[in-house]
Amino acid sequence: MKKIIVSSKVPSPIGPYSQAVMIGNTLYTSGQIALDLQTNKLIACTIKEETRCIMGYLQSLLEEAGMTFDNVVKTTIYLKSMNDFVQVNEAYSSFFTKDFPARATIEAARLPKDANVEICVEAVK
Repeated sequence: MKKIIVSSKVPSPIGPYSQAVMIGNTLYTSGQIALDLQTNKLIACTIKEETRCIMGYLQSLLEEAGMTFDNVVKTTIYLKSMNDFVQVNEAYSSFFTKDFPARATIEAARLPKDANVEICVEAVK
């Protein structure tokens, strides 16, 4: 059974998709970028701040589903430039306490709204 997960602490989708979908005990989030909650425009900030903002949005979706980052089993990170890899890792890693999830990091030619980073997660209760 599919359940749509929505958080008022996460920007509204900019296309025909849900913020997150729960199937059984598994949560799949859509890719998040650092959008302002009020304007839905990209927040102008450093790559670390962009990453922290995104991880905060993902944390809100996890909480809506009754989970934490301890439940995350897989993340996918899309970077505009692989040169930002180290800085993104520094911000990203602060959200996990142990047992990091599996992960793919991909350099993408262009991300929605010209973001520098987009992240999605899969989590299991």
